[in-house]
Amino acid sequence: MQDRPTTLELLAAVRDFVTRDVVPTLDARRQFHARVAANVLAIVERELRDGDAQLREEWTRLRTLCAVAADRDGGPHDVDDDVPPADPATLRAAVVALNADLAARIRAGDADHGSFRAAVLHHLRATTDDKLRIANPGYLEEASR
Repeated sequence: MQDRPTTLELLAAVRDFVTRDVVPTLDARRQFHARVAANVLAIVERELRDGDAQLREEWTRLRTLCAVAADRDGGPHDVDDDVPPADPATLRAAVVALNADLAARIRAGDADHGSFRAAVLHHLRATTDDKLRIANPGYLEEASR
C-alpha cells in the first residue's frame, strides 16, 4: 500500500489538471470530451471513496427484506451471519444474489401491498439515491430544490 499520494488524491489531481489546464486549451469538441473524461474520473473517485460502504448498506437492507419475507412466508431464511462479507467480490456476489431473490419476490406479487411493499420501496429509493450519489450527485441536489 502506498502512503501518499493516495489513489483518491491522484485521481483528483488528474481530474483537476484536465479541468483547469487542458479543457481551456481545446476546441469545443475536444473540450466536451475532456469534460466527459474529468467527469469519469470524478465518478471513479466517488466509487472508490463511497462504493464499499454503500454496497454494505444495500446488503444489510436486502438481508432484512429477505428475512422479513421469509418470516412472513413461514419459511426458513439463511441468516448465518449478520455481518456483510469482508471480501469485496464476495460482497458483490451476495448483493447480486439477494437482488435476484428480491426481484423474484416482486415478480411473484409479494410487494404489491402491505408493510413489505413499503419496505421494498424504501430499499429501492435508498439504493437509487446511493447510486446517484456516485454517478451524478448533482441530480439529487437539483431534485431536492
